[in-house]
Amino acid sequence: MSSFTPVAVGGNPARTPSCWSKAEDKEADTPYSASPDTRSEVIDNEKGHREVGRIIGGKYLTEDHEAPPPPDHEDHGELKKVDIDMPLTLTELVHKNDKEYIVVDFAEGDKENPFNWNPWYKRGITTMLNLMTLFIGLATTAYSSGISSMVADLNASNEEGQLGLFTFNIACAVAPMMLAPFCELVGRKVVYAGAYLCFTLLFIGLALAQNIETIIVLRLLLGLFGCVGTILVGGTFDDMYEPRERGRPMAMFSFVAIFGTVAAPIYAGFIDETIGWRWIEGIQGLSNIPLLIAVFLFFPETRGGVALHKRAKALRKATGDERYVAADDINTPDLKTMFKLSSVKAIHMLVTEPVVFAFGAWIAFCWGVVFLFLSVITITFEDKRGWSEGMTGLPYISLCVGTTLGWAANHFQMAKYEKLTQDPNRKPLPESRLYGAMFGAVWLPIGLFIYSFTQYAYLTWVGPVIALAPIAFGIYFVFEATYSYTADCYGTSASSAIAGQGLLRNTIAAVTPLFATQFFTNVGSQYAGLILALFGTVLSLIPFVMFKYGHALRARSKLAKVY
Repeated sequence: MSSFTPVAVGGNPARTPSCWSKAEDKEADTPYSASPDTRSEVIDNEKGHREVGRIIGGKYLTEDHEAPPPPDHEDHGELKKVDIDMPLTLTELVHKNDKEYIVVDFAEGDKENPFNWNPWYKRGITTMLNLMTLFIGLATTAYSSGISSMVADLNASNEEGQLGLFTFNIACAVAPMMLAPFCELVGRKVVYAGAYLCFTLLFIGLALAQNIETIIVLRLLLGLFGCVGTILVGGTFDDMYEPRERGRPMAMFSFVAIFGTVAAPIYAGFIDETIGWRWIEGIQGLSNIPLLIAVFLFFPETRGGVALHKRAKALRKATGDERYVAADDINTPDLKTMFKLSSVKAIHMLVTEPVVFAFGAWIAFCWGVVFLFLSVITITFEDKRGWSEGMTGLPYISLCVGTTLGWAANHFQMAKYEKLTQDPNRKPLPESRLYGAMFGAVWLPIGLFIYSFTQYAYLTWVGPVIALAPIAFGIYFVFEATYSYTADCYGTSASSAIAGQGLLRNTIAAVTPLFATQFFTNVGSQYAGLILALFGTVLSLIPFVMFKYGHALRARSKLAKVY
């Protein structure tokens, strides 16, 4: 995420606000509004006027640009020509830290601005990102299906095998706070391609490992590189989509993230019982190769600031004027500051902001339930009913169905929010994002209650299988509400807030597999399920409480946006 949001006059912003922003936008009218930037420091001969201009050159210098300035840029002064290929680019004289800079920005309709890319081209990029998220989600839980045969083959304990789940998820919890700043330094494509390459290659080691220690370490690295394919997706959507366009891509991303996590055991159990646990890892690795090639060949750099940086560099070389810069060049903090913002601020917001903590605890509980059920479903169907390992994976189809239904039902939430944004007599607030959560999230405890008291061995398998669908249905709405509501509440600080929630979510997911079997065995499957259902019931009150009192909590916060 960038520290600066240059906004072209009459055009789209080159970047969207983020956790790196140095000023909060307390007067924003809409979610994700541009934050204050260095243009507030511009003066023109002490008259308070902006010193702006335009520049063009080479093959872009056509007769059209000899005409009077277009209405959208009539306040950008005289058109300057250079001897290099340079699309029409806006410039502005900026004073910062006692130095003078000429900041370049996109003109209206500039094809290099990611916001102006062809919609189908953006959908193609979105599809690649969602496929990456899908494969990473599958890798997260496919491993669990082969733990029993793996530890038997490697002469290890089941607890040591479970550590592979722990290390993967703990890496996903901590790594984002360290990796996010690097994206600002090198761009998104390099990070995506490099991390996904390493992610794919690690499956070779997992498939050939000869001891449990190797498995544990490689799973840690798999989580480290795999989390890149999920943590940067929201920021990449920010690069390409305007706020009103972001709802559907983010809804699909939430769907894919959950779907991939719950779908893997459907096939992984059959692989394990037929050709062995090593082929679970081998097939996972091979399935990533086509997408890896596509990322290297077709995935573009989505950060508009990177294109502007190249333009500024070309202008410095062509004109000899070292003042030409992109906004990110002078506003992105140093690496130490970015690390502090991405870690310390995230933890601080998780601890001190009630909204962040409440939704963080809610989504952490849901993710904990997902990883608990990796053991619970085995106990219910394999241990109690004697199903084979492959057959035991089939109930996960119900989780996939519930997730899909949740995604489909969420379109009603999006339609309602869109209707509110178009109503001139109403101002959409963050609480307007919670209608779907108030309806959908209550299905999580309902499903847990049903599952808890239908898993007896003498009862038909139909009850617990059906119960899994409302569980996943509710979890989807928790994810969607957490991301959308948090983003709307905190604007430029949303990245830090969501990072804090992600830390809590993935930490809980890392820990739960370590005690899942013992918890359900010692407490009893029915009562352990009842405890989860009661917790889920209490947490399902969160959207109702926030809908009524969220405005008061936001008013007390120093980091929340003002509506």
